[in-house]
Amino acid sequence: MKKIGFLMLAAILTAAVGIAEPATVYVNGPASRITPDDPTEVYYFHMTRRCMTCQTVEKVAEQSIKELYPSAVQKGSLIFKSVNIEEKENKALVRKLNIGGQTLLIVNGKNRHDITDKGFMYAVNEPDKLKAEIKLILDNYVK
Repeated sequence: MKKIGFLMLAAILTAAVGIAEPATVYVNGPASRITPDDPTEVYYFHMTRRCMTCQTVEKVAEQSIKELYPSAVQKGSLIFKSVNIEEKENKALVRKLNIGGQTLLIVNGKNRHDITDKGFMYAVNEPDKLKAEIKLILDNYVK
C-alpha cells in the first residue's frame, strides 16, 4: 500500500514539474538580435467577449511596450497587435501561429515567447511584474 502511495506521489510531482516549465519556445536555438527585416511583434489574441482581466492584460502589455521602447514602436521595428480570434480576417494568422484562445505572444522571426500565464498572473494586481517580464524578452530583440 505504501508503494502505491509513493508511486502516485511521484506521478503527481512529475506532472507538476512538466506544468511549471517556462513557456518560452525557441524554434531555432536561442534568441538572436533583431534585424531591420525582422520586426518584433507582440500579439494579444482574444475573443469578442472579454473579461476585465483579459482587457487589462492587453492594456498593460501595450502600455509597457510604448513606455519601454518608444523609438522602436515609432520606427515600426516593434509592433503591438490586438487580434480578435473570432473575426474571419484573422483566421489565417491564428492558424499560422497555432492560437487556441487568449494568448500574449512575442514573435521575432522564428522565435516565439508565450507569456500568457504571466499576463494573467500579473496584469491586474502586479502590472510592473508583467512589464518586467515583457522587458526581459524584448531586450533580446530591441536595442
